[in-house]
Amino acid sequence: MNDTMVTVVGNVATNVEYRESATGGVARFRFAVTPRRWDRQSESWSDGHTSFYTVFAWRTLAVNLAGSVSVGEPLLVHGRLKVREEAREGKPRTFVDIEAVAVGHDLTRGTSAFRRVVKAEPNLTERPQGVQTPTPVS
Repeated sequence: MNDTMVTVVGNVATNVEYRESATGGVARFRFAVTPRRWDRQSESWSDGHTSFYTVFAWRTLAVNLAGSVSVGEPLLVHGRLKVREEAREGKPRTFVDIEAVAVGHDLTRGTSAFRRVVKAEPNLTERPQGVQTPTPVS
């Protein structure tokens, strides 16, 4: 298979939307990637143009994403790049999606505590009390 595999580093832009499908769970969220460059003239960092991707994940990865990821968190996303074009309101639009194979927190910007999921113990991916759980999508 000649898939285009990418690894992107950025921040979660929307809540993870999780739903059950005929083939298992599916999760979806928007991901923002903003390049930073050192400006020699001003001697400071400046942000470039932000690119947004829609990230999709299936089955176990989808469940774990829904229980582990919140808006604003820094992540690394590795997966298959998918570019699609659609006509909306008579105008062609281009959408860039990533079908995630692996997702993890960016440990250069914080710490994370890994908890292995045992199939008999699905509560390991549940959010602690007081933390909002993403609303399932119909």
